[in-house]
Amino acid sequence: MTRIEELFSKKNKNICNIYFTAGFPKLIDTEKIILTLEEAGADMIEIGMPYSDPLADGETIQQSGSIAIANGMTLQILFEQIEGVRKKSEIPLVMMGYFNQVIQYGEEAFFQKCREVGIDGLILPDLPAAIYESDYQQMMKNNNLNNIFLITPQTSDERIVYLDSLSSGFVYMVADASVTGKQKNISNHQIAYFERIEKMNLTNPRLIGFGIADYKSFSTACKYSNGAIIGSAFIRAIEESNDLEATIIDFIGMIKNEKIEI
Repeated sequence: MTRIEELFSKKNKNICNIYFTAGFPKLIDTEKIILTLEEAGADMIEIGMPYSDPLADGETIQQSGSIAIANGMTLQILFEQIEGVRKKSEIPLVMMGYFNQVIQYGEEAFFQKCREVGIDGLILPDLPAAIYESDYQQMMKNNNLNNIFLITPQTSDERIVYLDSLSSGFVYMVADASVTGKQKNISNHQIAYFERIEKMNLTNPRLIGFGIADYKSFSTACKYSNGAIIGSAFIRAIEESNDLEATIIDFIGMIKNEKIEI
């Protein structure tokens, strides 16, 4: 099993998955952010690979990516940073980015490098499911990588079942058919969507993302899934931080509505 699968085998509710952009706020912050998140109680970490054309990302994450690229972040530097983290941590790590980045690196070489440095899963929104199934599914399996597909409120039941069959680790439930960082409150329409998916009894665990920003939205998402993914709100929290570790501890405490001491 990957670390993701091991996590869900031990804990199937209230999973807290935090997204951050590698190389932001500073190029050297990757390790500190991951290790502090783990200490503060995050269950899984999603690492954004900065990209010049991030189609699914809202303004907050786009800006963090631009800053990270300006800071000098590259895939090679990120792989080196993850390799260093893996000497100190076994927390599940997912990399989120775009398939063009994988192609530019070389698909097989990319997947092999992910395995070598200790990445557990990938989220590649622009990788077509049919192409994944025909060309890359076995390659990722050979490198012990979970591939996570996204579903939205507009995704048909038939398509959801298909994507669930291709996914491993978990299914990423996009809470709103928009870019990241837009939604502030979970609406009744979204809850109806969560309930629809819940009744489908998918094979994979489900995490809800897009618009999860505080304890209220996190706890609501957790009622209808195995947990939630928080991205833009975390990026905003660390953007102007003068004490990164304290900010991260306070942020996780806010999300979980509890006092966290390290």
